[in-house]
Amino acid sequence: MDPAVGTIVLVPLLAVVASLLATAVGRVAKIPLVVFEILLGLLIGPAVLGWVPKSDMLDAVANFGLAFLFFMAGNEIDFAAIKGRPLKRASLGWLISLVAGVVIGILLSPDAVTGVFVGIALTSTALGTLMPVLRDAGELKTSFGRAVTAVGAVGEFGPLLAISLFLSGRKPLAASLVLIAFAVIAGLAVWFAARGGHERFHGLVRATLHTSGQFAVRFIVMVIAALVGLSLALGLDMLLGAFAAGVICRVLLSGAAEPDAKLVEGKLEAVAFGVLVPVFFINTGIGFDLRALVTDPHALLLLPIFLVLMLIVRGLPGSLAAPGGSTFADRSALTLFSATGLPIIVAVTNIGVAEGDLKTGTATALVGAGMLSVLAFPIIALTLRKRSSDGGLRPPDPDRIPIVG
Repeated sequence: MDPAVGTIVLVPLLAVVASLLATAVGRVAKIPLVVFEILLGLLIGPAVLGWVPKSDMLDAVANFGLAFLFFMAGNEIDFAAIKGRPLKRASLGWLISLVAGVVIGILLSPDAVTGVFVGIALTSTALGTLMPVLRDAGELKTSFGRAVTAVGAVGEFGPLLAISLFLSGRKPLAASLVLIAFAVIAGLAVWFAARGGHERFHGLVRATLHTSGQFAVRFIVMVIAALVGLSLALGLDMLLGAFAAGVICRVLLSGAAEPDAKLVEGKLEAVAFGVLVPVFFINTGIGFDLRALVTDPHALLLLPIFLVLMLIVRGLPGSLAAPGGSTFADRSALTLFSATGLPIIVAVTNIGVAEGDLKTGTATALVGAGMLSVLAFPIIALTLRKRSSDGGLRPPDPDRIPIVG
């Protein structure tokens, strides 16, 4: 079979198979959909069956899927719900993670530059991956879900800032100025979106919701492309632009009529999780160099070490954001959710390998640990939530929860 034909046929087929498997297995155990997407990608990739090779075409679509994953994370964050205690504690936890990650990374690495790459990779939380898991489990509106959202928001935005400041190849002062310039532009866009008076815009959205025009979807894709392009032009990571685009579009659409906003949200979820995001996770499995991992004793040793470090460096500080009165099971679940990371690990390791600052074996071990965290941590976390003394339910105001035990 022609490799291009195999890619075009098999990747969409695996996206369907993954959804069917997740639904079937979900009757017994709630396993995140991305688990099946990664494993199926690994199965058909060069590491196992070799049916679909790595290709620039697939990488391009996967990168856009990754951008959409971060866009959806920014778009789904309800900042009003996580402000205050959850966001403050999540921010404190991430700062602890950053310091611990860089120190441990430097101690484990042959030089400080490699240590910074490893340290930043260890501080990430895959909010874009966790949001569908929380939604499917009915956790988004609980105080526990808001804590996970706060930890994930900081765990995605924080590493993106760190990448831009320390891994952009610029001196810290120059990188800071570029980052400030991007923040000013994005902030002005958020201000403009929030100031109201967009009746014509919302009217055009409403008029094309059920036509081939689909103005809202086309406009949002344009915003994502514009901010991703701006990020790349400024030498920043593209995911920073995608995340900012999600925040801007959420603010802009908040002024629309509720039925219209919900319909647009459904269309975005269909484009993201129905088309583009599965390609990213399947491609992650396809591109994973399993042979390089199993034939390199050093990399094979690093993989479980990195997995444990993700729990220590990111998971434990993340648990500081647990709502008041949380049980031990809840805190353990939050630790596991906080330590779930893959997309930013892929981004950081790609930069490190491309610049020659990170060995391929180390990068493979980091990505492998990220894959294992996505495969295992959310499943265990959801199981622990079910063991909570109240069945996983929490009052809406975490500050009013009495201390248990």
